[in-house]
Amino acid sequence: FVFKLTVAKQQDHFFQAAYLEERDAWVRDIKKAIHHIDGGQRFARKSTRKSIRLPETINLSALYLSMKDPEKGIKELKLEKDKRVFNHCFTGSCVIDWLVSSNSIRNRKEGLLLASSLLSEGYLQPAGDTSKAAAEGLSDTPFLDLSDAYYYFPDSGFFCEGYSSDDDVVLKEEFRGTIVKQGCLLKQ
Repeated sequence: FVFKLTVAKQQDHFFQAAYLEERDAWVRDIKKAIHHIDGGQRFARKSTRKSIRLPETINLSALYLSMKDPEKGIKELKLEKDKRVFNHCFTGSCVIDWLVSSNSIRNRKEGLLLASSLLSEGYLQPAGDTSKAAAEGLSDTPFLDLSDAYYYFPDSGFFCEGYSSDDDVVLKEEFRGTIVKQGCLLKQ
């Protein structure tokens, strides 16, 4: 799920997405930005806050930190589905349950709205096929309040065991060089 971006100064930058659809979305958005800029237009991503109409009092960053709290936050688990093991993740139902119990929302419908915002802003990532399909728009909501929809925090150390394909194999020779900075890339 790696792609290369070569800038005008002939510097190569490699980006790695968590899954195929995320990689394709990044490539599509970067191409769109380049097209706008080359055409002399201004390019700006629409804000999720405006499109979903979140109240101004909700601070997604602070909510994310509360969710990650080791004592009172969402517990990261090792979950299994379709002969695959998902490490450091949690279910959509767990997220909504946590939001209700922390008094962040009044009901589950409001929780779907808030969780969808967290997902759209990159604070949550889809882990399994069910949640990835919803995030790509194949469901009524981008976030699913289901026990078989898996999600993870971008900086959690999430990994999936038991599934691989020929597309996942990356030749090591392709990525020679020095790592300048390594970390989590959020789509914003």
